[in-house]
This record gives sequence, C-alpha cells and structure tokens, in this order.
Amino acid sequence: MKYLFATFSLIAMLIAYPVMAQDKSLMLAYQSDLADLFNKTANAPDEEVRTAAATEAIALLEEALSQEKSFHWNWQLPKSVSILTAPDRRFKIFTWPLVLDDGEYRCMGMIQSYNNKTQEYDIYKLTDKSDEIMNAEESMLPPDNWYGVVYQELIVTTHAGNNYYTLIGWSGIDNLVQRKVIEPITFRNETSKPQFGGPLFRKEKNQRRIIFEYSRNAMVNVHYDQQRYTVTENQKEKVNGRQVLVQNNRDQLAQMIIFDEINAMLPGMEGLTQYYVPTGTEMAYIFVDGKWELHDKAQGRVSDPKLDKEFAPLPKKKPAYQQRPVSDKNDKDEQPSKTENNDEEDDE
Repeated sequence: MKYLFATFSLIAMLIAYPVMAQDKSLMLAYQSDLADLFNKTANAPDEEVRTAAATEAIALLEEALSQEKSFHWNWQLPKSVSILTAPDRRFKIFTWPLVLDDGEYRCMGMIQSYNNKTQEYDIYKLTDKSDEIMNAEESMLPPDNWYGVVYQELIVTTHAGNNYYTLIGWSGIDNLVQRKVIEPITFRNETSKPQFGGPLFRKEKNQRRIIFEYSRNAMVNVHYDQQRYTVTENQKEKVNGRQVLVQNNRDQLAQMIIFDEINAMLPGMEGLTQYYVPTGTEMAYIFVDGKWELHDKAQGRVSDPKLDKEFAPLPKKKPAYQQRPVSDKNDKDEQPSKTENNDEEDDE
C-alpha cells in the first residue's frame, strides 16, 4: 500500500512539474517584455516612443495579471515601476509615470484585488483624470477616475478587527509643481472594486485625501515612521495650597505619517503652489481609534532612545520615482526604491 501511494505521488509530481515549468516560463517571458517596455517608457528620448511603450505596457500587464496565480509572482521590474502588496494579500497595486516632453506627468497603473465571492483576483486599470477632478480632497474616486500618483508607501492599520489601507504617493505634475498625496483605499461592499479616498481623517469634515502641492525645486517629506510627538495633558496640582489645573507636556512614541508643513515663500504668493516650500515645522497624522488624527507637535527625529539628547530633523529625500534625463540616470546620489515588490512568496 505504501509502495502504491508513493508511486501515485511520484506520478502526480511528474505530471504537475511540466505545468509549473510552463507557468514559470510564461511569466518570465511577460516579465522580460514588460521590463523592456517600462525602460522605454522611462528613458526613450522621443515622446511618441515613450507613450507607445506605456500604452503597450498597460495591455501586456493586464494580460499577464489575468494568468492563474499571477498574484504570487515575484515581479522584477525597473524601479520606475512601484509594486506594493498588502500584507494580507488583499490587493497588489502597480503604478508608474509617463513624462511628456513639456515636463508634464501622466501616471498609469493597475490593481489586482481579491473578490470574496469568486475567490479570485480581479484586475482594474487605473486611469489618471487628475487634471479633470474637481474638489479632489473631498472625492472618493473609482479606478477609471483616478487621482493619478505613483504610490511609494502602503500603510496597514487595524481597529476593531478591521484592516485599513492608506497609500502615500507622488507625481511630478509639470515643470513648476510636484505633488504628494495621502489617501485611503477601500473596497466597495466587500467586493474587489477599489475606491480611492475615504473618511478616515478626524476633525476634517469631508476630507477624503490629503494633497500637498509645492515647488518642483523643493524637497518635502511625507512618510510613515515611528517617531515621538508632544502630548499636552491637564493635571491638577497644588499651588499655594490650592488645586489648579496645570498643562504638562510629555513625549510619546508612535507610528505616524510625518510630513513637512508647507507654505508660500513670501506674503502675496498664497495659492501659487509653485512657490510653496517647507516651513521648517513637522506635523503628523497618527492613527487613533480608526481615524487619522492630526498632530501639530510632532517632530521627525533621527532615532535615539534618550530624550535628553538633541534631535535633528529627518533628512530630506528625493521622490523615489522622480524621472531624470537619460544622461544622468546613474547619478551616485540616486536612492534605491523602497517600494519595490517584497513578496515573501516567489515564482518557484
């Protein structure tokens, strides 16, 4: 009996092996062709070639993601492409920029998300309509009316047993202005269809996403990190024999979306975002009881457990997906992408 079981197991493995090898070969072919297209999208000197490559990449990526078990493929693509995967495997999102000759950006993307009813992953193309969207900070948007950015971070927070997903993204916009965005992503009625933006910001009525627009020459930090912030507490103390309320400050450690406050360089430039730069003040959104809560007394600091030491502000970083001219793409100061796909599962 043991011999028969072993024989059947061996036969099953021999039958399955060619199928697995065939799947891997197919996905490697998709990956190679996509890598070539994404390199052309980022680096081809002619705008028509870049645009054609980007359009072809969308169609080919959609075809690749329609393959069975493609969600678990460990994509190795150029770093101009951001690939973020939810730790619970709820969705995977691909985004990348197309830069036109006049300096304008068009963001493109695709999302794979799990359908609880069919128990399969569905595919949605993301269509950048950021130039057409009115009241973007107050809008919840579907994939075909997307406020296009290249996503750099995916944050997962938990409250009352539910997972909440928040994305941080960046776009170059044009030669004068760049943009960073904080926005939740949800899925309608537990289906696979994503909605971008959500009411997760406490005390900010109708706020569905946070948008920072600032000078193309400025460097503005917006990222998720563990830092300290100042908490003000009212405490009763005896002063001259009387009970009085006294405000005391203390530092508290927390995970937060920490960001630079921005404002116009000079009076009279308010509203002209090409002249907006960091003010030197750092603020934060901290996830409290299912909502992002704004704190204006947060300070991004180099990690140091001792509070009695002086803390320096966090160093500024260039956007991970900012496109450069082909001639200086090997600049030594270029930082590696932090948002490449880091799936633990691979293609083996």
